[in-house]
Amino acid sequence: MTALAQNWAGLVAELPWLWPLVATVLGLMVGSFINVVAHRLPIMLQAEWRAECQALLAAEGLAVTLPETEPCNLAVPASRCPTCRQPIRPWHNLPLLGYALLRGRCHHCRQPIGLRYPLVELAGGLLAAVVAWQLGWTAQAGAALVFGWTLLALMVIDLDHQLLPDRLTLPLLWLGLLANATGLWVPLADAVWGAVAGYSLLWSVFWLFKWATGKEGLGYGDFKLLAALGAWLGWQQLALVVVLSSVAGALTGVALIALQRHDRGTPLPFGPFLATAGWVALLWGEPLVQSYLQFTGW
Repeated sequence: MTALAQNWAGLVAELPWLWPLVATVLGLMVGSFINVVAHRLPIMLQAEWRAECQALLAAEGLAVTLPETEPCNLAVPASRCPTCRQPIRPWHNLPLLGYALLRGRCHHCRQPIGLRYPLVELAGGLLAAVVAWQLGWTAQAGAALVFGWTLLALMVIDLDHQLLPDRLTLPLLWLGLLANATGLWVPLADAVWGAVAGYSLLWSVFWLFKWATGKEGLGYGDFKLLAALGAWLGWQQLALVVVLSSVAGALTGVALIALQRHDRGTPLPFGPFLATAGWVALLWGEPLVQSYLQFTGW
């Protein structure tokens, strides 16, 4: 350990609030980046799919010219207003502060800025604060931050597009296996079986539901997300994740229908409920299971 790391560890030990504070600020900045990922990654994927379709049609002798689209990745173009297309000034991009300075409106055209942007930034900060306070200055805390922020990005994308991209779910799965290769959360064998069981469980539910109703009740991204959660949490926590996410999803669906905010025939994304349940299970899974067993007398 370097002298700088030793000094930092000593400072954190003397000032327990310092690490949660630093993590919160970092989380706010990551939340701002998550907004970029959630907006641009689906656009990038759609551009790739269009190019692949065009190449396949060309290979079959069907020349199709699709409209040109502006190059887009996570760095280019610079942040700008979606309405007037004017660049956003650097200080207006400051997490939460920028939204407050602008009073929720574009500096140029005065169109409202979606409330989702500061909410995602706030969620990134609060998530980091809870992890830092709960786990302290540890390797587990660093891994849990990556885990939680990735889940937050997946939640936002799934809410917007009913899509859980492989570019996020698969790296999350591999990171879980790598983290548990050293037993960071669970033994590696439990992590591997957790990934297998997570995917197999929802895959089975998908086909049983389709056989019984002729409809698709889940997406393949849900299978991969639960497999990733199993890789992080181990197979033992999967029951808790499925129960929490199913109950939360059912209650939310009923509430939205009762409030006439959601149509019965419109699918409700399941990814946000899986992601939330997975994060809760990572931090409080064992105490929750023990409390349940004590309550039921098992």
